[in-house]
Amino acid sequence: MARICEICGKRPAVVANISHAHNRTKRVVSPNLRRVKALIQGTVRTVRVCTRCIRSGHVTKAG
Repeated sequence: MARICEICGKRPAVVANISHAHNRTKRVVSPNLRRVKALIQGTVRTVRVCTRCIRSGHVTKAG
């Protein structure tokens, strides 16, 4: 299953690790996703949502 937020579409990002010698290597930063039971169009569904969407109220939790 892909690591993508179902609300905002946030996905893994490729960023640079920078050492003290300023060597740059690539690494992947994953979004902070949670499985949440949410009300979507009147039905309860389990969705993978980033914590930013949960915190800012884009998701209506069921229950």
